[in-house]
Amino acid sequence: MTHDLLLALVAFAFVSSITPGPNNLMLMASGANFGFRRTIPHMLGIGLGFTFMVLLVGAGLVQVFDAFPVSYQILKVASVAYLLYLAWKIANAAPVEGQEGAGTPMTFLQAAAFQWVNPKAWTMALTAITAYTPSQDLGAVVIVALVFGAVNLPSVSTWTVLGQQMARILTNPRRLTLFNWTMALLLVASLYPVLFP
Repeated sequence: MTHDLLLALVAFAFVSSITPGPNNLMLMASGANFGFRRTIPHMLGIGLGFTFMVLLVGAGLVQVFDAFPVSYQILKVASVAYLLYLAWKIANAAPVEGQEGAGTPMTFLQAAAFQWVNPKAWTMALTAITAYTPSQDLGAVVIVALVFGAVNLPSVSTWTVLGQQMARILTNPRRLTLFNWTMALLLVASLYPVLFP
């Protein structure tokens, strides 16, 4: 991989990782509701889960979808259903204090598994592999995955910190409920490109 291509890849990884999407909206909500420390497994699940996803997509997993076109529709239905479920969980999340038993942050494995039904993650992975590994060279695939792994974690952490800082003004249960419902609605809105391509 040339120096210029690597720089372009880093820029793409940063922009696609830092911009709003299902992962980042859920992290901001988790940071506000559960704090930074309790959201660390969620952040690590996204970072490592997506890196693993890029590796598998680059190693040829996408050919399975090409061989079985119905799998795209199955993935689409699963994505929509799971994102709606997560939006419901966010809308009904517990505050950091007072209702500890009413909700829990997403675990490492849940966050890693979520990448497989996250429309933005699929778009990022397919674009990265297509644009930055034109020869489908396994070495280039590994580089793409490692770059995303290195760039993604600090990017998603930013959203958790933003949510944690917002918790300072969300001390009123009414404001916290409004925030949670807003995050849930934004998560549902992120389905627009999936439902209306």
